[in-house]
Amino acid sequence: MEKTTKVRELLNQDGIIITPGGYDAMSAKIIEETGFDLMLATGAGISNSQLGIADVGLTSMHEVMASVDHMAQATNIPIIADVDTGFGNAINLIRTIKEFEKIGAAGVQIEDQVSPKKCGHFSGKQVISKEEMVLKVKAAVDAREDYDFIIVARTDARAIYDLDEAISRAKAYAEAGADVTFVEAPRTKEELQRIATELKGIPQMANMVEGGLTPLLSAQELEEMGFKIMICANTALRAAVKNIRSAMQTLYNDKSHKNVHDLICTWEERQNLFELDRVKGLESTYLDLEGND
Repeated sequence: MEKTTKVRELLNQDGIIITPGGYDAMSAKIIEETGFDLMLATGAGISNSQLGIADVGLTSMHEVMASVDHMAQATNIPIIADVDTGFGNAINLIRTIKEFEKIGAAGVQIEDQVSPKKCGHFSGKQVISKEEMVLKVKAAVDAREDYDFIIVARTDARAIYDLDEAISRAKAYAEAGADVTFVEAPRTKEELQRIATELKGIPQMANMVEGGLTPLLSAQELEEMGFKIMICANTALRAAVKNIRSAMQTLYNDKSHKNVHDLICTWEERQNLFELDRVKGLESTYLDLEGND
């Protein structure tokens, strides 16, 4: 089954879809191994891991594409790629859609911020007009070759105006053809409920950011409200930061591996994750390792 078809089926099935954020092939493989059905290629995570800088719109289309390409080739579960503003206006977005379809993404998430964008939970954001974003959504819908390629339209208008404007924009983006809408950074549980209620019938995405502006709710709570997708965009990357820092600090302090072993995966776990046995099988099939003529 095509990855795009899998996402479309997930949207049509009952139940909320818990969607962790991956940022490279390794994190993507771990997400898939855990058992999740869908993954977000997080723009913040790619900026953090590949550029070593905050999510302030400095990644280029090709930098994000390279990460998503690696993730898609390393896994079998569908990936929705966070492409920020689409890397420009509606014409740029048309190219972005076509390029991300080529590399095997199952959909994209686009937002109505002014470029360069900022993380939805940062201050100092700006948004384009509702009318311009509606045209961008229409351009994205028209540009895709596969109908099942998902278009997620995000609005950051809650931070700039108010929740009324954000909900109004989400409705307009859905009318323009977006498959899922995403009101970023609501401030209270009551605001989350308003979003789900007033946008009923349109699949809704909620972003659970640890330490962010939105209260953290469980998948069950969000599902009961009416949300369809719960993204946990930063969890994997932040776990990696904490654990790498812990292992490195222990090694630095002890100048020995004595106390590191409980902080790292085993040799076998590493090779299993990265498919060493499969590579060896390919070598035995296609390489003359015995040096035979």
